[in-house]
Amino acid sequence: MVPCLLKPDLLWQAGRFLRTKGMTMTRMPLTIWAFFVTAILGVLSFPVLLSAALLLTMDRLAGTSFYLSDIVVGSEMLANHGGSPILYQHLFWFLGHPEVYIVLLPALGLSSEIIATNSRKPIFGYKAMIGSILAIGFLSFIVWGHHMFITGMNPFLGSVFVFTTLLIAIPSAVKVFNYITTLWRGSLVLTPAMLFAIGLVSTFISGGVTGIILADSALDIALHDTYFVVAHFHIVMGMSAVFGMFAGVYHWFPKMFGRMMNTRLGYVHFWITIIGAYGVFFPMHFVGLAGAPRRYYDSTVYNEFDQDTFAMIMDLNVIITIFAIFAALGQLLFLFNFFYSIYRGPKAPQNPWDSNTLEWTTPVEHLHGNWPGALPEVHRWPYDYSKPGSDVDFIPQNVPLAKGEEEH
Repeated sequence: MVPCLLKPDLLWQAGRFLRTKGMTMTRMPLTIWAFFVTAILGVLSFPVLLSAALLLTMDRLAGTSFYLSDIVVGSEMLANHGGSPILYQHLFWFLGHPEVYIVLLPALGLSSEIIATNSRKPIFGYKAMIGSILAIGFLSFIVWGHHMFITGMNPFLGSVFVFTTLLIAIPSAVKVFNYITTLWRGSLVLTPAMLFAIGLVSTFISGGVTGIILADSALDIALHDTYFVVAHFHIVMGMSAVFGMFAGVYHWFPKMFGRMMNTRLGYVHFWITIIGAYGVFFPMHFVGLAGAPRRYYDSTVYNEFDQDTFAMIMDLNVIITIFAIFAALGQLLFLFNFFYSIYRGPKAPQNPWDSNTLEWTTPVEHLHGNWPGALPEVHRWPYDYSKPGSDVDFIPQNVPLAKGEEEH
C-alpha cells in the first residue's frame, strides 16, 4: 500500500491491499502488525477518556458529583458530595498508558522494517516480534496504576501494578534484543533513515532503564512529579516516537513524492537531533534526583534546596535550555530538506532501498489502486534478505518460491 495520506480513497486502497492474494498474517510486515495493534488500542482506550470528559461535563453543568466530594468553598460546604477526584485519574490514565504505545508502536514498526532493510538481513525473531507487539498491547491496559502510587491506593494494589509494569519490560526487551541481533554482523547501509532507527533503539533502551526505577512504588514515592519523570517519559516515548517518525519519513519519502531527500542534510539533521535531545533530557534526570518538582513556573521562590543544590539545578537548567535551542534549530534543516526535495530532489527509482515489501513494487507515479491491472500475488514473507542460495540479496514478496525453496 502506498503510504500517501493525500489520497481521498485511502481506505478503499487499504481494503484492496488487504485482499491481495497470498497475504497471510504471517507474511505481513511488522510495520503493518504495529499499525494493526495500535488501531485496536485506540478503539478500546479512547472511549474511556470520552466517558471521563462526559462525567466531568456533567459535574460542571448538571449538578452531578462523580468527581466532587466534600468540597468546601469560602467555609461553605457544596451540595455536591459522594464522588472522588481520584476516579478521574483512573479514567484518564486508563487511556494514558495505552496512548503511550499508540504513539510508540508505529515508530517501532517502522524501525523494524528499516533496520531489516538496511542491515540486509532478515529481522531476527519475526514471530517473537509479533508476540511482543501483542503482549505490549495487552499489558498496556493493566499498568495505569503506576501513575498513581502516591494517591493513597492500597499497598497490595500498588504491588500488583508494580508487577504488571515490570512485566511489560519483557516484550519491550524482546524487541530491543531482536533489533540488536538483526544489526549484529549485518551489511549495514547507514542511510539517514537507518541512523534514526538505530537512534530509536538507543532511546528506547535509555528510557526503559529509568522506567524500571519508576515502576518500583517505593522509589516512585521519592521521584514522583519530579523532573526525573519528565526525563524518562520524553526519552522513552517522545524521542523514540520522533526518531521513528523521522526514520519513516526518510525511508518512504521516495514512495510518497517520487523524489529523494538530500542525504548529507539528513546526516547533519540526525546528529544535531540526537545530541540535542540527549543534551536536554539526560541532565534532567539529575535535576529530578535533586528533588526539583515538575510544573513549577519558578522554583526560586521556595526554600526547599540548600545553596549548592539550587546552584546545580540552575546550572543544569541553563545547559538544558542551550541544547533545546540547538536541537530546535536543527529541525529547520529537516523542514528545508523535506519541502525542497518535494520539488527539486533527484528523481527516485522505483525501489531505491532494494526492499522486499509490496509498496516498492508499485510504479513511481501514483495510481488509483496502486498497481496497474491485477493485484500482485504474495508468495513469501517480507524479510528474504541475503537468503542462502540466492543470487541477489533481496527477494520481493511477489517473487514465487523456487522449486524446493522454503519460505523462511
